[in-house]
Amino acid sequence: MPTTPSLPATDVVLIGAGIMSATLGLMLKELDPTLTITIFERLDVAAAESSDAWNNAGTGHSAFCELNYTPERPDGSIDISKALKIAEQFEQSKQFWAFLTEKYDVKEIQRFINYIPHMSFVMGRENVEFLRKRHAALTESALFKGMKFSDDRAEIESWMPLVMDGRDPAQTVAATRMDLGTDVNFGSLTRGMFYLLQEKPGVTMHFHHEVEKLHHNADGSWRIKTQNLETDQDVETQAKFVFIGAGGGSLPLLEKSHIPEAAGYGGFPVSGQWLRCVNPAVIARHNAKVYGKASVGSPPMSVPHLDTRMIDGEKQLLFGPYAGFSTKFLKTGSYFDLPASIQFGNVKPMIMAGLKNLSLTKYLIQQVRQSPDDRVAALREYLPEAQAQDWELAIAGQRVQVIKKDKKQGGVLEFGTEVVTAADGTIAALLGASPGASTAVSIMLNLVQKCFPEQSATPEWQAKFREMVPTLGHKLADEPELVNKTRTRTSTILGLVTPEELGV
Repeated sequence: MPTTPSLPATDVVLIGAGIMSATLGLMLKELDPTLTITIFERLDVAAAESSDAWNNAGTGHSAFCELNYTPERPDGSIDISKALKIAEQFEQSKQFWAFLTEKYDVKEIQRFINYIPHMSFVMGRENVEFLRKRHAALTESALFKGMKFSDDRAEIESWMPLVMDGRDPAQTVAATRMDLGTDVNFGSLTRGMFYLLQEKPGVTMHFHHEVEKLHHNADGSWRIKTQNLETDQDVETQAKFVFIGAGGGSLPLLEKSHIPEAAGYGGFPVSGQWLRCVNPAVIARHNAKVYGKASVGSPPMSVPHLDTRMIDGEKQLLFGPYAGFSTKFLKTGSYFDLPASIQFGNVKPMIMAGLKNLSLTKYLIQQVRQSPDDRVAALREYLPEAQAQDWELAIAGQRVQVIKKDKKQGGVLEFGTEVVTAADGTIAALLGASPGASTAVSIMLNLVQKCFPEQSATPEWQAKFREMVPTLGHKLADEPELVNKTRTRTSTILGLVTPEELGV
């Protein structure tokens, strides 16, 4: 019986060439340049799935405009805890990106982020009062200093003329504006980071390689079997640590690891679509990320937004998202992904989560049944004078929402990201979706400290952590001076507008 060819043993294997693997790989090489790293990607290029600019929301999620991060409590008050957490995490991301920009000369990294105001827009008296309370609550924190609120139609029209053109004068509206917002091309950033990684000694990258098996060896290391999709040849390698950062493909790979911590996890795939503007005159008249409020009973993923983006050096305008149902876990995946992921240990949580989220099922059915006229009608709620010929349908990426066990409810559906780590810290997987990419640095910092606890406690690693992310260990929401100092520094390095220039 022929033996399977082997690649050299390595310290770290990264599965999936997306923003998470790129972030983790660079962090580890900065912390310990002697580490060897092997990367496997099933496609022929990095960042082609969830990290790609056309597949990813690209907002640079900082909670400035995302209303689903600030739910209203039963007593009418606004819960801003998630918004504060995400805003701080995004500041950590900008610090790490500034560190890379200062240290390395890579054009993809230098051009991946742009200044763009973040705005929220609501219609109706109840929503206006919600937005007013949200603004009041958020602006008590230094992280949201400078956010403006307006219910003056003339002022709002100056902020977002397309949204106000042709709008019923009797309609009650309000908006907030945060001038420190950004647009992030995570595809460009990810490819630039992998370029840096491949230039470092001890790093090898294998495209067209799909991981088939993961085996935990008696000594704690892992044997990884991959298939070269170009030659159909199987290849094996050994690694001390494995990270599964394969986007929607992470759940099936986590199940193949057979670690106890993976038991009970399931995934619910949701496909996405945009309306993409093809009229340059319309694109030129909008310069903001405008987020609305999801309809009552609709899931967080349904939050509508009119999104100015910079993609490959060109200004683009998108509206959406329009959701759909697909059994694929990846845009380039298989229709058997969902059924193949159902196992004895997760079937109950998936059923219970499904029963408790019938509104999501109803929403997806409605979305799938939408006609082109229905999509344009939804667009006209935000752009009353939108013309169908100015917009075309574009397919976005796949999201796989996390389903996990719950003692009280049997199973729950999560709308965020979650890291699943083995007890011995030798393997970890990232599951879930938004706002993952924007908070990748914070997620990977926590993962490194959890999976490499002894090294992380050393003075050398502690010093490097603070070099990469100077505010690590601080609670920025409680330190106004540090917030302003940090934002001024990162904005200057990244070529963004500084708080001082904006008068904040």
